[in-house]
Amino acid sequence: MSGRRPPEGRLPDRQEAGAGDLTRLDRPVQFLKGVGPRRAEAFRKLALGTARDLLYHLPRRYDDASTLTPIGRLEVGADANAVGRVRSRGVIPTRGGLRIFQAVLQDDSGMITCSWPGQPWLERKIREGDELLVSGPVKFYHGRQMHPREFVITAREGKESGFDGGTIFTSYPASDDVPQWVLRRVYEENLDTLLAESDSEEYLDRSTLDGLGLPDLPEAFRQLHRPRTPTEAETGRRRLAFDEFFFLQLVQAMARLREAEAEPGIAFRRSNTLIRPLHEALPFRLTGAQARVLREIFADMTAPRRMNRFLQGDVGSGKTLVALFAMLLAVESGWQAALMAPTELLAEQHALKLRELVAELGLGVGLLTGSLGTKARNETLEGLREGTIPLVVGTHALIQESVRFHRLGLVVVDEQHRFGVRQRMALLDAPGGEGVSRPVAPDVLVMSATPIPRSLALTLYGDLELSILDELPPGRTPVTTLLRRPGQRDEVYDGVARELEAGRQGYVVYPLVGESEKMDLRAATEEHARLSTEVFPDRRVGLLHGQLSADEKESVMRAFRDGALDLLVATTVIEVGIDVPNATVMVIEHAERFGLSQLHQLRGRVGRGGGASWCVLVAEGGDLAMERLRVFASTTDGFEIARADLRIRGQGDLFGAQQSGRDPLLRYADLLRDEDLLLEARSLARRVVESDPELAAPAHARIRGVLHLRHAERLRMWKVG
Repeated sequence: MSGRRPPEGRLPDRQEAGAGDLTRLDRPVQFLKGVGPRRAEAFRKLALGTARDLLYHLPRRYDDASTLTPIGRLEVGADANAVGRVRSRGVIPTRGGLRIFQAVLQDDSGMITCSWPGQPWLERKIREGDELLVSGPVKFYHGRQMHPREFVITAREGKESGFDGGTIFTSYPASDDVPQWVLRRVYEENLDTLLAESDSEEYLDRSTLDGLGLPDLPEAFRQLHRPRTPTEAETGRRRLAFDEFFFLQLVQAMARLREAEAEPGIAFRRSNTLIRPLHEALPFRLTGAQARVLREIFADMTAPRRMNRFLQGDVGSGKTLVALFAMLLAVESGWQAALMAPTELLAEQHALKLRELVAELGLGVGLLTGSLGTKARNETLEGLREGTIPLVVGTHALIQESVRFHRLGLVVVDEQHRFGVRQRMALLDAPGGEGVSRPVAPDVLVMSATPIPRSLALTLYGDLELSILDELPPGRTPVTTLLRRPGQRDEVYDGVARELEAGRQGYVVYPLVGESEKMDLRAATEEHARLSTEVFPDRRVGLLHGQLSADEKESVMRAFRDGALDLLVATTVIEVGIDVPNATVMVIEHAERFGLSQLHQLRGRVGRGGGASWCVLVAEGGDLAMERLRVFASTTDGFEIARADLRIRGQGDLFGAQQSGRDPLLRYADLLRDEDLLLEARSLARRVVESDPELAAPAHARIRGVLHLRHAERLRMWKVG
């Protein structure tokens, strides 16, 4: 379907009458057949409070009974489907008081006993001579037994077989108070009515649906709850996945447009008085990815609208150089540019690097951090206020009230997830300054060294334009990754000792700060004492973790950077913000406890110089844990690792902070599998908002109704940033 596109322009007209009919599915679940007031409370505990909730109740499993196994060939340990006649049946009591219904099924190949523990009432439903289709595991208990999860009576008491070979069993999230059979009965009695009513929420025209290759809502719900084939169930899921993506992207597109309208942008003018000299002075060529991303950034900055762009790239992909070229475009046009970093050490490193790069251009690069002396701070503040400092790098000190810019035109935010929302917005909303005739907000470039799959980035940052640096500069030495068991720790330490003896530095990372009674894991504090006295007694070993004060952390990181420490024992506080080219070895203890993307960030702390570097994973665990680590060790491509991490961990972990009650960000959509849907939804949402920003046109009445009915909270969230 990659070649199909929905029609250009706004959505085709639909009757506006539908917008006011969105409440028919809002009736309480107690008024549905088979529920009633007594059972309604149990349904509400399953988050099934309305008729609509029942429609959107996602099945947890489908069992495809289209493939049958002859009863005589059913093997213990298998999970299978079979059809047979009931030859005998009855309820068997146990000593513990449990009553088990059993039925012996027979086909031409043999017989098997089917057991339903705790379901004696099935004796009233299943009769001798009935034909049953059963699905479930085969176990051994006084011979072979099947314990059916599902069954269907396909023919009654010896009548001709009614099985057509195409049954799909749908299983739902259930509870003790609302068991599976109750849910099934409620769906059987109400689904046809609910499907007819769901048409009132259809907001897409037939031609648009055909262009997307998706069914309308009634058909999608039918496919989801009553599929004829597994393919149908998947098609129904994809339609609801598209809806999730569409309304998420719609809210983001509305926020993006409102921000652009409320805050006039700057149309920077490129003169090449700074950009060309820097480009010619570089001792290397820009990568293709850097050149492509710079074209995207320059196009945004020279347009009259405000730039909001998210730049992500792997460790060492050259994000800082790209940011510098963008900052020089602002300076060429008579504006100032600021780069905000999450730690003082990272801010200092950025300032040093920028000063080296622009030394021949005659530009000053200011530095503003919390620990700056009074005299230096006042000089920097005056330079920013008067415009004599065109480039500045700083921490959150940049957003203090005492900071005033002459003409702030561009803000670059590095590792933006390390800042709170208020901290980011305080700088991004800063007015242009005293030299500006009208209020104008600066352009914004957000950078991250944490590789994020494209689909996830478009979901999280749908209000931003996305640029990806997916190419590393030539000549960068790859880090060799080794996987070792705890019993090989002495061998690992010998390798670290050889690097330290050669004048190099190293890290040893632990998942915990201190020992825990709940987890049998090595911890940084205790291991620092052991490594200092027993393993590396002649070396200078530092300790760094999140429970240290900000001053203590800065002091330790600075000592390591300056070579006053040989080995740094740390937690994941070093994940970003440390650039020590002399560090060539990283040991990660209990590596199985870390996510793959986190391991990649840690590995990125070494290999920053010209020499060979190593990352050693010390880990133990089951087959799945070790397989994850083998995937990590096999590649240094951060984006491939991020995709693997998303596949393994699932998107719920990544969206944990954005979930509210039973309305997680994505229930039906899979970010990796459904990226094509996300791109289609993004394109359609932007076209709708561009043609009708307030969704006021009759053609968009149903979109407006669904948006306010089911996504009001998300709308409010985006309005407050």
